[in-house]
Amino acid sequence: MEKKGLILCIVIFNILIDGLCEAGRLKDAANVFCKLLFKGLQLDCKTYTTLMKGLCKKGMLAQSNQLLTKMEEHGCHPNETTHNTLIRGCLCNNEVTQAIQFIDAIAAKGFQPDAQTASLVFDLLAGDQVGKSVKQCIQNFVKH
Repeated sequence: MEKKGLILCIVIFNILIDGLCEAGRLKDAANVFCKLLFKGLQLDCKTYTTLMKGLCKKGMLAQSNQLLTKMEEHGCHPNETTHNTLIRGCLCNNEVTQAIQFIDAIAAKGFQPDAQTASLVFDLLAGDQVGKSVKQCIQNFVKH
Protein backbone atom coordinates (compact mmCIF):
# COMPACT_ATOMS: atom_id res chain seq x y z
CA MET A 1 0.00 0.00 0.00
CA GLU A 2 2.82 2.37 0.82
CA LYS A 3 4.59 1.49 -2.43
CA LYS A 4 1.47 2.57 -4.32
CA GLY A 5 1.67 5.97 -2.64
CA LEU A 6 -1.16 5.55 -0.17
CA ILE A 7 -0.76 7.50 3.01
CA LEU A 8 -1.53 5.19 5.89
CA CYS A 9 -2.83 6.43 9.21
CA ILE A 10 -2.20 4.96 12.64
CA VAL A 11 -5.58 3.18 12.59
CA ILE A 12 -4.43 0.94 9.71
CA PHE A 13 -1.21 0.10 11.55
CA ASN A 14 -3.13 -0.63 14.78
CA ILE A 15 -5.26 -3.15 12.87
CA LEU A 16 -2.14 -4.69 11.33
CA ILE A 17 -0.37 -4.98 14.71
CA ASP A 18 -3.47 -6.48 16.31
CA GLY A 19 -3.86 -9.03 13.50
CA LEU A 20 -0.23 -10.05 13.73
CA CYS A 21 -0.48 -10.47 17.51
CA GLU A 22 -3.67 -12.52 17.20
CA ALA A 23 -1.96 -14.74 14.60
CA GLY A 24 0.90 -15.38 17.03
CA ARG A 25 3.34 -13.32 14.98
CA LEU A 26 4.49 -11.12 17.83
CA LYS A 27 7.94 -10.54 16.37
CA ASP A 28 6.40 -9.20 13.16
CA ALA A 29 4.02 -7.01 15.16
CA ALA A 30 6.94 -5.61 17.15
CA ASN A 31 8.83 -4.92 13.92
CA VAL A 32 5.88 -2.95 12.53
CA PHE A 33 5.68 -1.05 15.81
CA CYS A 34 9.39 -0.19 15.67
CA LYS A 35 9.13 0.93 12.04
CA LEU A 36 6.36 3.31 13.03
CA LEU A 37 8.64 4.85 15.64
CA PHE A 38 11.41 5.10 13.06
CA LYS A 39 9.08 6.78 10.56
CA GLY A 40 8.13 9.31 13.22
CA LEU A 41 4.44 8.44 13.11
CA GLN A 42 2.61 9.55 16.25
CA LEU A 43 1.63 6.39 18.10
CA ASP A 44 -1.59 6.42 20.07
CA CYS A 45 -2.75 4.63 23.20
CA LYS A 46 -4.37 1.91 21.08
CA THR A 47 -1.04 1.14 19.36
CA TYR A 48 0.81 0.67 22.63
CA THR A 49 -2.05 -1.24 24.29
CA THR A 50 -2.40 -3.60 21.32
CA LEU A 51 1.26 -4.57 21.46
CA MET A 52 1.09 -4.89 25.27
CA LYS A 53 -1.83 -7.28 24.87
CA GLY A 54 0.23 -9.40 22.46
CA LEU A 55 3.18 -9.41 24.86
CA CYS A 56 0.98 -10.39 27.80
CA LYS A 57 -0.60 -13.16 25.77
CA LYS A 58 2.88 -14.64 25.24
CA GLY A 59 3.75 -14.27 28.93
CA MET A 60 6.22 -11.46 28.24
CA LEU A 61 5.16 -9.26 31.15
CA ALA A 62 8.55 -7.62 31.68
CA GLN A 63 8.54 -6.43 28.06
CA SER A 64 4.97 -5.22 28.44
CA ASN A 65 5.99 -3.19 31.50
CA GLN A 66 8.93 -1.73 29.56
CA LEU A 67 6.53 -0.73 26.79
CA LEU A 68 4.29 0.96 29.37
CA THR A 69 7.27 2.98 30.56
CA LYS A 70 8.19 3.96 26.98
CA MET A 71 4.57 4.88 26.32
CA GLU A 72 4.57 7.31 29.23
CA GLU A 73 8.01 8.65 28.28
CA HIS A 74 6.66 9.47 24.81
CA GLY A 75 3.82 11.47 26.36
CA CYS A 76 1.11 8.93 25.62
CA HIS A 77 -0.95 8.33 28.73
CA PRO A 78 -2.37 4.87 29.42
CA ASN A 79 -6.14 4.69 29.58
CA GLU A 80 -8.61 2.28 31.20
CA THR A 81 -8.17 -0.22 28.38
CA THR A 82 -4.39 -0.21 28.84
CA HIS A 83 -4.69 -0.84 32.56
CA ASN A 84 -7.33 -3.55 32.16
CA THR A 85 -5.11 -5.23 29.57
CA LEU A 86 -2.15 -5.25 31.96
CA ILE A 87 -4.19 -6.56 34.89
CA ARG A 88 -5.63 -9.37 32.74
CA GLY A 89 -2.17 -10.16 31.41
CA CYS A 90 -0.79 -10.47 34.93
CA LEU A 91 -3.68 -12.58 36.20
CA CYS A 92 -3.63 -14.89 33.17
CA ASN A 93 0.09 -15.44 33.76
CA ASN A 94 -0.35 -16.07 37.51
CA GLU A 95 1.48 -12.86 38.44
CA VAL A 96 -0.93 -11.96 41.22
CA THR A 97 1.45 -9.60 43.04
CA GLN A 98 2.06 -7.57 39.91
CA ALA A 99 -1.66 -7.54 39.10
CA ILE A 100 -2.40 -6.19 42.56
CA GLN A 101 0.15 -3.42 42.06
CA PHE A 102 -1.64 -2.41 38.84
CA ILE A 103 -5.03 -2.69 40.54
CA ASP A 104 -3.89 -0.44 43.37
CA ALA A 105 -2.33 2.09 40.99
CA ILE A 106 -5.31 2.40 38.71
CA ALA A 107 -7.87 2.46 41.51
CA ALA A 108 -6.15 5.64 42.65
CA LYS A 109 -6.74 7.07 39.15
CA GLY A 110 -10.44 6.25 39.32
CA PHE A 111 -10.37 3.71 36.51
CA GLN A 112 -12.86 0.88 36.44
CA PRO A 113 -12.40 -2.79 35.59
CA ASP A 114 -14.12 -3.95 32.42
CA ALA A 115 -16.27 -7.10 32.49
CA GLN A 116 -13.44 -9.48 31.55
CA THR A 117 -11.06 -8.03 34.11
CA ALA A 118 -13.74 -8.00 36.81
CA SER A 119 -14.47 -11.66 36.12
CA LEU A 120 -10.80 -12.59 36.57
CA VAL A 121 -10.62 -10.49 39.74
CA PHE A 122 -13.74 -12.18 41.17
CA ASP A 123 -12.18 -15.57 40.43
CA LEU A 124 -9.09 -14.44 42.32
CA LEU A 125 -11.18 -13.32 45.27
CA ALA A 126 -13.02 -16.63 45.35
CA GLY A 127 -9.78 -18.62 45.46
CA ASP A 128 -7.15 -19.10 48.12
CA GLN A 129 -4.27 -17.48 46.21
CA VAL A 130 -4.28 -14.20 48.13
CA GLY A 131 -4.47 -13.12 51.74
CA LYS A 132 -7.11 -11.04 53.52
CA SER A 133 -5.41 -7.64 53.07
CA VAL A 134 -4.94 -8.23 49.36
CA LYS A 135 -8.58 -9.30 49.02
CA GLN A 136 -9.63 -6.04 50.73
CA CYS A 137 -7.55 -4.01 48.25
CA ILE A 138 -9.12 -5.85 45.31
CA GLN A 139 -12.64 -5.50 46.72
CA ASN A 140 -12.14 -1.74 47.03
CA PHE A 141 -11.07 -1.61 43.39
CA VAL A 142 -14.10 -3.57 42.19
CA LYS A 143 -16.51 -1.43 44.26
CA HIS A 144 -15.39 1.74 42.50
